[in-house]
Amino acid sequence: MEINWIIVGIVAICVVILIVFLIRKNQKDKKKYTHFLNNDYKKAKEEESDLNDDTY
Repeated sequence: MEINWIIVGIVAICVVILIVFLIRKNQKDKKKYTHFLNNDYKKAKEEESDLNDDTY
């Protein structure tokens, strides 16, 4: 029984394309998730300090 190199080559190319696609998708998702974690929080209102108040 001979190995059909054409079929093996086609499958290998498909696997390489799938791996490249998954790596690129993962990089996009990682960048998007990092942006989400860095920017999606409720900013606390900054209260002015009492050191500069003249209402003693």
